[in-house]
Amino acid sequence: MPLRQSGDVAVRISELVLDAHDPERLADFWCDVLGWSVVDRRDHEIELGPADDARHPTLVLYRSTDTKRGKLRLHLDLRPTDGDFAGELARLHALGAVPADVGQGDVPWTVLADPEGNEFCLLHPLDGDVPTVRATDPG
Repeated sequence: MPLRQSGDVAVRISELVLDAHDPERLADFWCDVLGWSVVDRRDHEIELGPADDARHPTLVLYRSTDTKRGKLRLHLDLRPTDGDFAGELARLHALGAVPADVGQGDVPWTVLADPEGNEFCLLHPLDGDVPTVRATDPG
């Protein structure tokens, strides 16, 4: 069988799977963080995804009793789409994210962990993103 040519790809990332002691709790957290909803439930897993894009990879929270050991080798990077890094960081903290130290040192992003200790990063907005005032801002 000949190898596919560059650009002739027949696969895409369908799901990212994250082991969870309590998939329900993590589903609540990640749905709030991403604005997603539960798209499927099975015996040992909950699948989350955006309601408006079935082609977007989903996040599957798979029930596991395994203990997390060390830093995740694959993690999510989030970026505020409205240009408001400080507002998004405050929102993530209010939802239950906590600061995490994975040995990152002095970096221009913030490393956080979800309620089960899974690391993810909040990146600063891209140059083209326009800061906005959130409805909860006093000014």
